Amino acid sequence: MKTILVIVAHPDDEALGCGGTVARLVSEGKDVHLLCLTNGVSARASADETDASQRSDALRNSSEILGLKTVQCLDLPDNKMDSLPLLDVVQQIESVIADIKPDTIFTHYAHDLNVDHRVTYQAVVTATRPQIGQTVREILMFEVPSSTEWAYGDSQSCFKPNVFFDVSNFMLKKIESLRAYDEEMRDFPHPRSYKAIEAVATVRGAEVGVHAAEGFMLARKLS
Repeated sequence: MKTILVIVAHPDDEALGCGGTVARLVSEGKDVHLLCLTNGVSARASADETDASQRSDALRNSSEILGLKTVQCLDLPDNKMDSLPLLDVVQQIESVIADIKPDTIFTHYAHDLNVDHRVTYQAVVTATRPQIGQTVREILMFEVPSSTEWAYGDSQSCFKPNVFFDVSNFMLKKIESLRAYDEEMRDFPHPRSYKAIEAVATVRGAEVGVHAAEGFMLARKLS
Protein backbone atom coordinates (compact mmCIF):
# COMPACT_ATOMS: atom_id res chain seq x y z
CA MET A 1 0.00 0.00 0.00
CA LYS A 2 1.91 3.01 -1.31
CA THR A 3 -0.45 5.15 -3.38
CA ILE A 4 -3.98 5.44 -2.06
CA LEU A 5 -7.06 6.98 -3.64
CA VAL A 6 -10.11 7.74 -1.51
CA ILE A 7 -13.25 8.00 -3.65
CA VAL A 8 -16.32 9.51 -1.99
CA ALA A 9 -19.71 10.83 -3.02
CA HIS A 10 -19.75 13.95 -0.83
CA PRO A 11 -17.30 16.25 0.95
CA ASP A 12 -17.07 14.99 4.58
CA ASP A 13 -17.50 11.31 3.68
CA GLU A 14 -13.71 10.95 3.64
CA ALA A 15 -13.32 12.36 7.15
CA LEU A 16 -16.27 10.38 8.51
CA GLY A 17 -15.35 7.09 6.87
CA CYS A 18 -11.58 6.94 7.03
CA GLY A 19 -10.19 10.20 8.41
CA GLY A 20 -8.12 8.52 11.10
CA THR A 21 -6.74 5.97 8.67
CA VAL A 22 -5.85 8.65 6.13
CA ALA A 23 -3.99 10.63 8.81
CA ARG A 24 -2.12 7.50 9.85
CA LEU A 25 -1.16 6.55 6.29
CA VAL A 26 0.06 10.08 5.57
CA SER A 27 2.18 9.96 8.75
CA GLU A 28 3.73 6.75 7.42
CA GLY A 29 4.81 8.52 4.24
CA LYS A 30 2.07 7.21 1.94
CA ASP A 31 0.61 9.35 -0.84
CA VAL A 32 -3.13 9.68 -0.24
CA HIS A 33 -5.35 11.33 -2.86
CA LEU A 34 -9.05 12.22 -2.73
CA LEU A 35 -11.70 12.19 -5.43
CA CYS A 36 -15.08 13.66 -4.46
CA LEU A 37 -17.90 13.13 -6.95
CA THR A 38 -20.47 15.80 -5.92
CA ASN A 39 -20.49 19.10 -4.04
CA GLY A 40 -22.70 17.61 -1.32
CA VAL A 41 -25.22 20.46 -1.18
CA SER A 42 -26.93 21.04 -4.52
CA ALA A 43 -29.84 18.71 -3.69
CA ARG A 44 -30.90 20.86 -0.75
CA ALA A 45 -33.91 23.06 -1.41
CA SER A 46 -32.25 26.18 -0.01
CA ALA A 47 -28.79 25.56 -1.48
CA ASP A 48 -27.11 28.31 -3.48
CA GLU A 49 -23.63 29.18 -4.72
CA THR A 50 -22.63 30.36 -1.26
CA ASP A 51 -23.43 26.96 0.24
CA ALA A 52 -21.43 25.21 -2.46
CA SER A 53 -18.50 27.56 -1.90
CA GLN A 54 -18.59 27.02 1.86
CA ARG A 55 -18.64 23.23 1.43
CA SER A 56 -15.72 23.49 -0.99
CA ASP A 57 -13.78 25.55 1.56
CA ALA A 58 -14.56 22.97 4.23
CA LEU A 59 -13.27 20.21 1.95
CA ARG A 60 -10.04 22.10 1.35
CA ASN A 61 -9.52 22.82 5.06
CA SER A 62 -10.26 19.25 6.11
CA SER A 63 -7.95 17.87 3.42
CA GLU A 64 -5.10 20.08 4.60
CA ILE A 65 -5.59 18.82 8.15
CA LEU A 66 -5.46 15.19 7.02
CA GLY A 67 -2.49 15.81 4.74
CA LEU A 68 -4.02 14.69 1.46
CA LYS A 69 -1.63 14.97 -1.48
CA THR A 70 -4.26 15.97 -4.06
CA VAL A 71 -7.98 16.70 -4.00
CA GLN A 72 -10.30 16.61 -7.00
CA CYS A 73 -14.01 17.36 -6.88
CA LEU A 74 -16.36 16.60 -9.76
CA ASP A 75 -19.75 18.22 -10.24
CA LEU A 76 -22.07 15.23 -10.46
CA PRO A 77 -25.67 15.75 -9.23
CA ASP A 78 -25.86 15.55 -5.45
CA ASN A 79 -28.22 12.83 -4.19
CA LYS A 80 -29.15 12.16 -7.81
CA MET A 81 -26.21 10.12 -9.02
CA ASP A 82 -28.62 7.33 -9.90
CA SER A 83 -30.06 9.65 -12.57
CA LEU A 84 -26.82 9.33 -14.55
CA PRO A 85 -25.81 6.44 -16.79
CA LEU A 86 -23.34 4.44 -14.69
CA LEU A 87 -20.87 4.54 -17.57
CA ASP A 88 -20.63 8.34 -17.27
CA VAL A 89 -19.51 8.01 -13.65
CA VAL A 90 -17.21 5.09 -14.40
CA GLN A 91 -15.36 6.91 -17.15
CA GLN A 92 -14.62 9.92 -14.96
CA ILE A 93 -13.28 7.67 -12.21
CA GLU A 94 -11.22 5.71 -14.75
CA SER A 95 -9.60 8.95 -15.89
CA VAL A 96 -8.49 9.83 -12.37
CA ILE A 97 -7.22 6.30 -11.73
CA ALA A 98 -5.20 6.41 -14.96
CA ASP A 99 -3.58 9.64 -13.78
CA ILE A 100 -2.86 8.73 -10.15
CA LYS A 101 -2.27 4.97 -10.61
CA PRO A 102 -3.30 3.99 -7.08
CA ASP A 103 -2.69 0.51 -5.72
CA THR A 104 -5.38 0.89 -3.03
CA ILE A 105 -8.83 2.46 -3.04
CA PHE A 106 -11.01 3.34 -0.07
CA THR A 107 -14.66 3.92 -0.93
CA HIS A 108 -18.25 3.53 0.21
CA TYR A 109 -19.97 0.38 1.40
CA ALA A 110 -22.01 -1.28 -1.33
CA HIS A 111 -25.27 -1.31 0.67
CA ASP A 112 -25.36 2.17 2.23
CA LEU A 113 -28.72 3.90 2.55
CA ASN A 114 -27.53 6.93 0.59
CA VAL A 115 -28.03 6.36 -3.13
CA ASP A 116 -24.92 8.34 -4.09
CA HIS A 117 -22.83 6.06 -1.89
CA ARG A 118 -24.20 2.97 -3.62
CA VAL A 119 -23.64 4.39 -7.10
CA THR A 120 -20.11 5.42 -6.13
CA TYR A 121 -19.30 1.87 -5.06
CA GLN A 122 -20.75 0.39 -8.25
CA ALA A 123 -18.78 2.84 -10.36
CA VAL A 124 -15.56 2.15 -8.46
CA VAL A 125 -15.69 -1.63 -8.83
CA THR A 126 -16.54 -1.21 -12.50
CA ALA A 127 -13.71 1.27 -13.08
CA THR A 128 -11.25 -1.07 -11.36
CA ARG A 129 -12.07 -4.25 -13.25
CA PRO A 130 -9.15 -6.64 -12.69
CA GLN A 131 -7.84 -6.72 -16.21
CA ILE A 132 -4.30 -6.46 -17.60
CA GLY A 133 -2.70 -3.14 -16.66
CA GLN A 134 -4.99 -2.43 -13.71
CA THR A 135 -2.97 -0.79 -10.93
CA VAL A 136 -5.59 -1.17 -8.19
CA ARG A 137 -4.84 -4.26 -6.13
CA GLU A 138 -7.01 -3.60 -3.08
CA ILE A 139 -10.45 -2.06 -2.50
CA LEU A 140 -11.65 -1.32 1.03
CA MET A 141 -15.16 -0.16 1.94
CA PHE A 142 -15.75 2.13 4.93
CA GLU A 143 -18.81 2.95 7.03
CA VAL A 144 -20.37 6.41 7.07
CA PRO A 145 -22.50 7.24 10.13
CA SER A 146 -26.16 8.00 9.37
CA SER A 147 -25.98 6.03 6.13
CA THR A 148 -24.34 2.65 6.63
CA GLU A 149 -26.09 1.70 9.87
CA TRP A 150 -29.44 3.12 8.68
CA ALA A 151 -29.66 0.72 5.73
CA TYR A 152 -31.88 -1.74 7.54
CA GLY A 153 -32.37 -5.01 5.74
CA ASP A 154 -31.36 -8.63 5.76
CA SER A 155 -28.28 -9.73 7.68
CA GLN A 156 -26.37 -10.32 4.45
CA SER A 157 -26.26 -6.58 3.75
CA CYS A 158 -25.06 -5.53 7.22
CA PHE A 159 -21.64 -3.90 7.48
CA LYS A 160 -19.26 -6.43 9.05
CA PRO A 161 -15.70 -5.09 9.12
CA ASN A 162 -12.91 -7.58 8.53
CA VAL A 163 -10.02 -5.12 8.17
CA PHE A 164 -9.12 -2.70 10.96
CA PHE A 165 -6.71 0.20 11.23
CA ASP A 166 -5.51 1.22 14.68
CA VAL A 167 -6.17 4.97 14.84
CA SER A 168 -5.65 5.39 18.58
CA ASN A 169 -3.04 8.07 17.92
CA PHE A 170 -5.03 9.74 15.14
CA MET A 171 -8.52 10.30 16.55
CA LEU A 172 -7.70 13.89 17.44
CA LYS A 173 -6.70 14.49 13.83
CA LYS A 174 -9.92 12.85 12.60
CA ILE A 175 -12.06 15.01 14.88
CA GLU A 176 -10.10 18.11 13.87
CA SER A 177 -10.78 17.34 10.20
CA LEU A 178 -14.48 16.91 10.95
CA ARG A 179 -14.62 20.30 12.64
CA ALA A 180 -13.99 21.80 9.21
CA TYR A 181 -17.45 20.42 8.39
CA ASP A 182 -19.01 21.56 11.65
CA GLU A 183 -22.23 22.68 9.94
CA GLU A 184 -22.77 19.08 8.80
CA MET A 185 -22.36 17.67 12.30
CA ARG A 186 -25.28 17.05 14.63
CA ASP A 187 -25.92 16.87 18.37
CA PHE A 188 -25.73 13.54 20.19
CA PRO A 189 -27.43 11.05 20.01
CA HIS A 190 -27.35 11.56 16.23
CA PRO A 191 -24.82 9.12 14.73
CA ARG A 192 -23.10 12.00 12.93
CA SER A 193 -22.16 13.68 16.22
CA TYR A 194 -18.65 13.92 17.61
CA LYS A 195 -19.57 11.80 20.63
CA ALA A 196 -21.11 9.04 18.50
CA ILE A 197 -18.17 9.01 16.08
CA GLU A 198 -15.73 8.61 18.95
CA ALA A 199 -17.95 5.86 20.39
CA VAL A 200 -17.87 3.90 17.12
CA ALA A 201 -14.08 4.18 17.03
CA THR A 202 -13.95 2.90 20.61
CA VAL A 203 -16.15 -0.09 19.76
CA ARG A 204 -14.18 -0.92 16.62
CA GLY A 205 -11.01 -0.66 18.66
CA ALA A 206 -12.36 -2.94 21.37
CA GLU A 207 -13.18 -5.52 18.69
CA VAL A 208 -9.47 -5.84 17.93
CA GLY A 209 -7.88 -4.96 21.26
CA VAL A 210 -6.86 -1.33 20.73
CA HIS A 211 -8.18 1.97 22.05
CA ALA A 212 -9.63 3.23 18.75
CA ALA A 213 -9.95 1.79 15.26
CA GLU A 214 -11.67 2.31 11.94
CA GLY A 215 -13.25 -0.76 10.40
CA PHE A 216 -13.45 -1.68 6.74
CA MET A 217 -14.80 -4.48 4.59
CA LEU A 218 -12.45 -5.91 2.01
CA ALA A 219 -14.06 -5.89 -1.43
CA ARG A 220 -11.07 -7.27 -3.33
CA LYS A 221 -7.35 -7.84 -2.83
CA LEU A 222 -4.63 -9.16 -5.10
CA SER A 223 -1.47 -10.20 -3.26
